[in-house]
Amino acid sequence: MAKAAAKTKAASASVERRPALAGRTLSAPGVKVEMLPPAERISLRAPQASLAALSKALGVTLPTKPKTSATKDGRTALWLGPDEWLIIDEAGNDPLADCAKVTALHSAVGISHRNVGISVVGPAAAVTVSSGCPQDLSLEAFPVGAASRTILGKSEIVLLRTAADAFRVECWRSFSDYVFTLLSEAASDAAN
Repeated sequence: MAKAAAKTKAASASVERRPALAGRTLSAPGVKVEMLPPAERISLRAPQASLAALSKALGVTLPTKPKTSATKDGRTALWLGPDEWLIIDEAGNDPLADCAKVTALHSAVGISHRNVGISVVGPAAAVTVSSGCPQDLSLEAFPVGAASRTILGKSEIVLLRTAADAFRVECWRSFSDYVFTLLSEAASDAAN
């Protein structure tokens, strides 16, 4: 019994989770598409009455208007619906643990291993994303900080504009190769 436990412990200690498409990048004239480092993510659902307590616990004010986001200290909250947010923490903190301390009504589910992030940056970033996304990505319609759940090709994504010429594309890990390939092809076409 002790031998089996030691073997299991040794095997689990050597297991390393590798991010989907880690290190994959494509540079074309006017745009760069690359996989982002792993981040902590949660899907958060809560009624209006719980927002103050959750915002305080998360350290970022949860946005309440459609197509908006809020960022503070490496943590971003994206409004996805009247009672739904995607929280992304790139600072190495655990938003799920922060929400666990809140007694106000809410549902927080860890989705860090389900989602991946892809960065699309450069003067041709909007053209690249627009090649597979029906969303109007003009700065007037989709300004810096705008966020929405939409589609890219045949895949559902969450899109965040991080700068005038930069986007973060969040998709399910199982669709990441498809989404990255579509963006890479679009980047190559945008360069021509």
